[in-house]
Amino acid sequence: MALADCCQPLHDGAVAGTPEALMRSRYSAFALGRHNYLLNSWHSTTRPAELNADDTHWVRLEIVDHGVDESDGEPRGHVHFRAFFCEGLEGREGRAGRSRWGMLEERSRFLREQGHWRYVDGQPRVSRLKPGRNDACPCGSGRKLKQCCGN
Repeated sequence: MALADCCQPLHDGAVAGTPEALMRSRYSAFALGRHNYLLNSWHSTTRPAELNADDTHWVRLEIVDHGVDESDGEPRGHVHFRAFFCEGLEGREGRAGRSRWGMLEERSRFLREQGHWRYVDGQPRVSRLKPGRNDACPCGSGRKLKQCCGN
């Protein structure tokens, strides 16, 4: 799905209808370096004062599970996701020379605040991936690493 049809409206101020929609927009904001959006979409009780820029190149988001529980009267959302990334990119955008691949897996919590879903916190776990040249590229293209991001 194109950015303009999915996350851009949220980055521009539209309200996320679900925690999953907010998580997808936060992932794209991380990938695009839109730190103001990330801070604004964070719940006020857990929001950091600032975010540090890094050289992480986010390549794919996979939603494992998501939902909303309204049983106690206050809606609480969750999103379990896996985000694949590459650090230490060299050369052209999207190409990895001597790079390190990884996966961030997290079960995130969301609460409503002033009519908007907000990210509260999560239980992150980072795993290093070691794809071989002939393995599928972690970006999800379906091509071998050597023919895709490892070129």
